[in-house]
Amino acid sequence: MGGYKNEGFVEVLAAQQSPENPNWFQGTADAVRQYLWLFEEHNVLEFLVLAGDHLYRMDYEKFIQAHRETDADITVAALPMDEKRATAFGLMKIDEEGRIIEFAEKPKGDQLKAMKVDTTILGLDDERAKEMPYIASMGIYVVSKNVMLDLLREKFPGANDFGSEVIPGATSIGMRVQAYLYDGYWEDIGTIEAFYNANLGITKKPVPDFSFYDRSSPIYTQPRYLPPSKMLDADVTDSVIGEGCVIKNCKIHHSVVGLRSCISEGAIIEDTLLMGADYYETDADRRFLAAKGSVPIGIGKNSHIKRAIIDKNARIGDNVK
Repeated sequence: MGGYKNEGFVEVLAAQQSPENPNWFQGTADAVRQYLWLFEEHNVLEFLVLAGDHLYRMDYEKFIQAHRETDADITVAALPMDEKRATAFGLMKIDEEGRIIEFAEKPKGDQLKAMKVDTTILGLDDERAKEMPYIASMGIYVVSKNVMLDLLREKFPGANDFGSEVIPGATSIGMRVQAYLYDGYWEDIGTIEAFYNANLGITKKPVPDFSFYDRSSPIYTQPRYLPPSKMLDADVTDSVIGEGCVIKNCKIHHSVVGLRSCISEGAIIEDTLLMGADYYETDADRRFLAAKGSVPIGIGKNSHIKRAIIDKNARIGDNVK
């Protein structure tokens, strides 16, 4: 997929087995290691390592600029944390220059208190620094090219994970590992609960924590050329409705409805994420399914769905609760 002015591209690199390495990817660092032969061909100064299951909006230019200005080997994006949330994350301790000197994985008690840092060093004002005296790794890194090759091939050839092995290892051997403060919305949606909460969070009033309607930094999606959604006598409140839906005389509250969703008369949808459908069934398909006692894609008549995630192409019949 070509980039702006053909200056960049996107290439999907699948996990694979080979005669040299019969194992699948064993972790984040191992995944990068197995494709170093491809990455090192490109004439670049740094690698930007990102996670695919995070939701946030960051200017990577500033991130990379900070990496260069501090002459760092590795720069780790850091999120300020209060004491309540800090116990669920890997925390970092920094010196007066923002250099990382210690890591602790989900510390508690005295170990947690020992990880307090002066977050004004990274740019927080005094008041917010008192509220957020900890910094957590976001699992997002800038790594200088020669450093990446050296770490994964020479220094730590058996390390599988960046966060728990490679980055702490680089610190232990004296490499310059810097923290870069990111003080915006960020959510790891790698669990079902976090995925559900992040999706329903976009219905929050008056302004959601993460907005898809920011003109200065829009979020793009794949063009599908679907028609607008059709709502026939439907009562819809505090919800987001995707393209191409057919919604008939039902109630939808505080929910996210995915594209091509079909919701029948009398249905009630509350606090629910509907993933939608990949395709439409024809009227003939639906009649055929009804004749043999099967259920068409979508939500049937008078069904009540509450606090649920309904997967794509799901078939829920009439009067289901």
